[in-house]
Amino acid sequence: YRWLQAKETRLSEFNQTERKAMLGSYTKVLFVRDPFHRLIATFLQGMGINPSFSSFVQEVLDSTKEHEAWKPLVSLCQPCLVQYDYVVMFGFLRQELGHLLHRAGLPAGSLLPELTDSQVQWTYRWLSEQMFSELSAQQRQQLSHFYRWDLAAFPFSSSFLSE
Repeated sequence: YRWLQAKETRLSEFNQTERKAMLGSYTKVLFVRDPFHRLIATFLQGMGINPSFSSFVQEVLDSTKEHEAWKPLVSLCQPCLVQYDYVVMFGFLRQELGHLLHRAGLPAGSLLPELTDSQVQWTYRWLSEQMFSELSAQQRQQLSHFYRWDLAAFPFSSSFLSE
């Protein structure tokens, strides 16, 4: 197969037979996070040039080039092309990774680092409320549309974008 020599080639560039051969012997895990939380994290990491969250969101919405930090997961991870064995949501990492390691026959307890994702969920809820309130109704609608496929593909029931 040509994939043996290919470097940094997108999975979607291979035909179905090649994809099946490449991915057939791997356990495929997809880690997902609420797209609004991803936007907040990107903003807090200083990826935007604007001082306000609302301005940053407008920058994202107006951008003709999608940055991987805020690009919809569906377009990044190709869940229609790859049949993932596990989908792990932020907020459940410790419990899900423990299960995953157990299924792989590995001692889960000793290999897992201390994960605090479920402990910081309340922080993201508070941040989401604060930052969502900065957005105009039009920006909220545009973000929901921008992430519509992520919201349809994954159960982000508590996302501000799905409300």
